[in-house]
Amino acid sequence: MPTPPVHLGTLLTGWQTDPLSLVVLAVDVFVAGAYIQGVRRLAAKGRRWSPWRTISFLGGTLVVVVAVDSGLSGYSNSVFYVHAIQHVLLMNAAPVLFALGAPMTLWLQASGRNLQSFLLRVLHSKIFEALTFPVLVAGISYVLMLTYFLSSFYTFSEEHPLVVGITNVVFLLAGCLYWWPVVGLDPSRWKLSFPARLGYLATGIPVTTFLGLGLVSARYSIDPAIHTLADTHAGGGALWVLSELFTLTAMGAVLLQLLHTEERAAARYDRRLAHEEANLEREAQLERERLAEETAPRGA
Repeated sequence: MPTPPVHLGTLLTGWQTDPLSLVVLAVDVFVAGAYIQGVRRLAAKGRRWSPWRTISFLGGTLVVVVAVDSGLSGYSNSVFYVHAIQHVLLMNAAPVLFALGAPMTLWLQASGRNLQSFLLRVLHSKIFEALTFPVLVAGISYVLMLTYFLSSFYTFSEEHPLVVGITNVVFLLAGCLYWWPVVGLDPSRWKLSFPARLGYLATGIPVTTFLGLGLVSARYSIDPAIHTLADTHAGGGALWVLSELFTLTAMGAVLLQLLHTEERAAARYDRRLAHEEANLEREAQLERERLAEETAPRGA
């Protein structure tokens, strides 16, 4: 079966109206509304919330809508490289924007005492700490990707729309947990140093390379009933390149943060040194004045 052509008009206007897509849209609207309400409640307390965080979080909800409810989703079942783009949006783009939006911090600051206590109990619970352990999160994310794309599970999911929807949710949650230790601004039990973040991200490069090469060099279509071999190769290339771009961009951002941190530390050291030198100079000046008074001839 030849790969159907992708039309821009369909991408822009082909919104999905099946029950599962409508549920996702309703959840996205609810989450975005809750975030905006949190910003308003914080403003009512006289506290300012960064508009960039708000834009970032709402951008994440928009990315999810585009990935699941737009014409892009309509093509994802028939065009594999579009499916690869959808996957990257759900597992990389949206989670990064959500993490930069710091929703947990917002709700901790804007909510009442009861909700604050509940959120803090969740954050400090052993289960949550285990689920957000970076090594475990990275391992689960890599296993999910490899299992989904390099096994018969992909073909099975394409035959069951509900499984596709559940898989999309799982990938989104896995992506959120994966990117949280790297770019997240919310409180977390696992605070990675800058070198640890670079190492954490670097572990994903061989995994996505292996996955990309496996699809690009495949001798058979990932799903012969739907995708051509050429489409499989194109999707593997898109998945590989886009995943690596996200990883390398994140590593560059971490390096910039490290440089800025070192610059701020150096500036603080210089200010402290200048302050100490000024104190020493004042003490020396006082000592000189004291000696001058002691050695000055006394009047009659």
